[in-house]
Amino acid sequence: MTRKVAWMAVKGWGGLLALSVIATVLLELAHLPAALLLGPMAAAVLMAVRGAGLQMPGRVMTMAQGLVGLMIAGILPPSLIPEIAARWQVVGAGTLSTLVIAALLGWLLTRSGLLPGTTAIWGSAPGAASVMTLLSQDYGADIRLVAFMQYLRVACVALAAALVARAFGAHGHAADPVIWFQAMPPLGIALTVALAALFSFGGQALKLPGGPFLTPMLGGIALSWSGAVTLMLPPWLLALAYCGIGWAIGLRFTPAILAHAARVFPRVLGAILTLIAACGGAAAVLVVVADVDPLTAYLATSPGGADSVAILSASTHVDVPFVMSMQMARFLLVLLTGPAVARALSGRQARAG
Repeated sequence: MTRKVAWMAVKGWGGLLALSVIATVLLELAHLPAALLLGPMAAAVLMAVRGAGLQMPGRVMTMAQGLVGLMIAGILPPSLIPEIAARWQVVGAGTLSTLVIAALLGWLLTRSGLLPGTTAIWGSAPGAASVMTLLSQDYGADIRLVAFMQYLRVACVALAAALVARAFGAHGHAADPVIWFQAMPPLGIALTVALAALFSFGGQALKLPGGPFLTPMLGGIALSWSGAVTLMLPPWLLALAYCGIGWAIGLRFTPAILAHAARVFPRVLGAILTLIAACGGAAAVLVVVADVDPLTAYLATSPGGADSVAILSASTHVDVPFVMSMQMARFLLVLLTGPAVARALSGRQARAG
């Protein structure tokens, strides 16, 4: 029995790896940005739907987020803070618009009765998926549908952002051939990996919201900007990190969750697409009012999935500091105000009912 179980596991992971390679190659041939993320994600969703029963170890996801956090730290210049300070009105308005749109959509969906209880309110929060999912069950929401909405939103946001980037002529890696095995000192790579582990698992151990991603990013920024450490992340290592994140997102769509959500899937998908479209409208306003280029504005207002947006931003020609400052501001505001807003709307809906 043990050998049979081991063989099934090898077969399952082998199939996922093969599908991931095929999907990634096809997306690369289509010149789609972030193919290294979206290919494994699509393969994992397909395996989950087929009932493969694969589970991504939490430590892999934590480490992958740590590496991506350091990648962002490495590409953010020291001029980031002065830029945010100089454009605080735009950053603030763009961030608040995403939060207001999400809260309004969740409230309207709840009022319409499309989803049970207060599920739509918690499921529509544009970020902090795990926090919102865990809190929702205490406020009359179906935790399974909230999880389904939150993680489906992350996947849809990544796909939509990649398609928009492609529509605006961003060709990702295809436009700039990658040297996968660049000449880098092994000790420098080892030090960077060690820092990723230290910061990501440290942030997780301290139970900081978004710790596995935010702690490495902030710690890496401090070390990089001070000149204390030169972060070294070869493309092959980043590819492994992207694959880990893609698998972790895709494998969340287990058969049990999908079966429970099948009845309301069109409504859930419609709500997510409406949120994405509404945030796209906010991006259009930024283009007109603040003279931000369209792709930068779209990625900056994209509702959630900061690590996915980070990968997309790094693989396209956009204003990365502006995009990540908007994403980080939104993420932190969701963590600080999201539960309170959701509780307030939940209480109002309960009184109305």
